Amino acid sequence: MFKLFVFCALIVAITADHIDRDARVLDQRSEVNPDGTYQYSYQTSNGIAVQENGVGGHLSQGVAQWYTPEGTPITLQWRADENGYQPSGDHLPTPPPVPSHVLRALEWIRTHPQREEPVRRFF
Repeated sequence: MFKLFVFCALIVAITADHIDRDARVLDQRSEVNPDGTYQYSYQTSNGIAVQENGVGGHLSQGVAQWYTPEGTPITLQWRADENGYQPSGDHLPTPPPVPSHVLRALEWIRTHPQREEPVRRFF
């Protein structure tokens, strides 16, 4: 039974891979300027599309689109600058909401600052 399962899994993997294996680049553009600005884009026959522009070492922003194996479209946008890498997309996980008791505790800490205690020195 296990051998049959492995065989079926292998057949599924081989047949599912043909879409990406046979993908062709339909369009590709790239431009790098002397002032450090750049932009590039490409699109493939299997539904992948990417566009990015920026200033080398300072700013990068772009968007990438592709399809999951189930056919769901994915869109990822990003910006990278002095504030770090900031991706966004509906497929990215989001943190759960902060519980109300934690919000109350943070508010209490904000409204009741810690008193500074005198420094005791022992000689």
